[in-house]
Amino acid sequence: MNATTDNNEPIGLLGQIREDHAAHGRDWTRPGFRAVAAHRFGVWRMNVRPKILRAPLSMIYRWMYRRCRNRYGIELPYTVKLGRRVIIEHQSGIVIHGNCEIGDDSIIRQGVTLGNRSLDKPFDAPKLGCRVNVGAGAKILGAVTIGDDAAIGANAVVLIDVPAGAVAVGIPARLIAGGGKR
Repeated sequence: MNATTDNNEPIGLLGQIREDHAAHGRDWTRPGFRAVAAHRFGVWRMNVRPKILRAPLSMIYRWMYRRCRNRYGIELPYTVKLGRRVIIEHQSGIVIHGNCEIGDDSIIRQGVTLGNRSLDKPFDAPKLGCRVNVGAGAKILGAVTIGDDAAIGANAVVLIDVPAGAVAVGIPARLIAGGGKR
């Protein structure tokens, strides 16, 4: 996802990082902000041409990615389509598949896995809409779609699509009445 303004103009790397910084409470020391900033840098560096100029940037990105993964427990590869102002609320045990899509203003908490369900379909990954609230320890597996304003309860294992505004809880997750607002 290329980040754009309301006028559909690209905002660039620094503009995205400023937005992410504000979304993370203007605290540059938060591991979630650092992981998202490393992701943004990784996406940006792929647009640098020629490859010879990109090589040192790729080394820097790999260092940043591994530091976030190993130190904070947040695995967020640059291939994830990450929306604007996504918040990674807490650190530790967060694994996000490289083919995932996460919409604008979503929140992800500790222990969350967004991944594939089987080795037979390695590229299947969840797609989260805008303003999705993912509770601690939730697992969203396979090519499922989570609608805008949905909420995923703590420790839920989601294997089905969740419509917009719905709440999914349990193992395996089932839909319950109520809105997905934060």
